[in-house]
Amino acid sequence: MIKRPAPTGTWLDKYIGLVPDEVLLDGFKRQTQQTLSLLSGLSDDVIQFRYAEGKWNLKEIMIHIIDTERLFGFRALAFARGEKQALPGYDENIYVKNSFVNDRDWRSLIEEYIVVRTATVATFASFAEEVLENKGIANNMEMSVAALCYATLGHEMHHIEVIKSKYLSAFVHHTAN
Repeated sequence: MIKRPAPTGTWLDKYIGLVPDEVLLDGFKRQTQQTLSLLSGLSDDVIQFRYAEGKWNLKEIMIHIIDTERLFGFRALAFARGEKQALPGYDENIYVKNSFVNDRDWRSLIEEYIVVRTATVATFASFAEEVLENKGIANNMEMSVAALCYATLGHEMHHIEVIKSKYLSAFVHHTAN
């Protein structure tokens, strides 16, 4: 079982703090169902909506969630396996720009999300309890395997709340005016 990590003193704590006290792998399964329920039936108008100039649309948020989950999962795997080399950070804006996600079909993003999430859960479930406190350096910060597991779940929780509050409610308000 992956237990809640001690505070890291980094930006990871923001995401870790969003995760309720529950069995973490159950949280991933519950969250996957909720995310798919929320995002699967959206119209193209909602998907392309930007609540303000320069903000991402939902395709861009979705690829950011997918990319970040892949990166956090890789970091967790590397540290669980004993990697001693520092791993780089990443610039999410460059990743989104170079994804060309707006040329893609929404359904393909939903399918990619499912594949990545399935791999994430399988990877995290495979970790022996002995490696959960393994630490490594990524983005010039020390982080543990357990912190990355929790931060992965919390990162998506953060963005789903942004989608609900800044996109879905704003879109309804925008189209009502």
